[in-house]
Amino acid sequence: MTFSQIQGNEDVKQALVGMVDSGRIPHAILFHEDDGGGAFPMALAFLQYLFCRHRSGGDSCGSCPSCGKIARLIHPDVHFVFPTAAGVLSEQYMEPLRRLVAAHPSFREAELSEALGIEGKIPMIAVTESRRLLEKLSLSALEGGWRAVVIYLPERMNAEAANRLLKMIEEPPAQTQFLLIAHQMERVLTTISSRCQRIRIRPAGAAAGPDFADAELLDELMAALLAKDLLGALEVSERLAALSREQAKSFCTFAADRLRQVFLAQQGIEGAGEISPQARGWAAKCRKTFPRQALEALDRTQTLIGRNVNLKILFADLADRLFLLI
Repeated sequence: MTFSQIQGNEDVKQALVGMVDSGRIPHAILFHEDDGGGAFPMALAFLQYLFCRHRSGGDSCGSCPSCGKIARLIHPDVHFVFPTAAGVLSEQYMEPLRRLVAAHPSFREAELSEALGIEGKIPMIAVTESRRLLEKLSLSALEGGWRAVVIYLPERMNAEAANRLLKMIEEPPAQTQFLLIAHQMERVLTTISSRCQRIRIRPAGAAAGPDFADAELLDELMAALLAKDLLGALEVSERLAALSREQAKSFCTFAADRLRQVFLAQQGIEGAGEISPQARGWAAKCRKTFPRQALEALDRTQTLIGRNVNLKILFADLADRLFLLI
């Protein structure tokens, strides 16, 4: 799978290419997609680009042995973890996964369950999976270069399994890349998500950046935060609380997009799509930890909006959290 074979998400492709080209690759990337939204082929395209020794023009060659092995899910240094029936390791289901990806790279959860023959069951990622993965990663890379782990649906990982992987995700061995693909961000354990760089994968055909009619609200909120003016930030939160629930969700999506631009600007990834002047200005003034932590706060707020929590309480809490983070 090459980047050129994937439709849409041009800014994401450019960001991933920029990470590899600059050598500034987050040790763990968490792709957030709607079910069947295309994160799996994006992860494969990224790995091909990372592993390829003949990459050029912002894409992998697609024809070298490394590219071929990754595309067919047979590279010995790329490990896949996904929810399965109780007591069965992912590696025992690799053949049906390969057939599914070959036929439909942007598969849905239900299609995976059908391919694995576990329809009607509640698939999980159990602690035995974590133990097996740690065993594999304790060995040297078979081909002497990068190693990678793709975890599909980390929200299906129980606490014990996640805790066993936590140290490895936080401080992986040299040239070891973790890629996670989640559908329900609110269910991913915070101990895992907080150690990943989040990237939103939009469905093919979706706009490159979200629109929000009152963009100046974010400008005013950031101005207050950067000025260490908590009262001013809370005043903006009052105006946000007056929005409808759909508008409030749109604000969170819009703000998250701008904060991803702040992260890219701080990393010096100039080819990563359009970075707004505001984002560049904020990037120079806020902590480098702020974009990732603020994205977590926005994800939390957006989830609670959908659960009909009082908007005044939510946005006051958001303003307070961002004030402490910036």
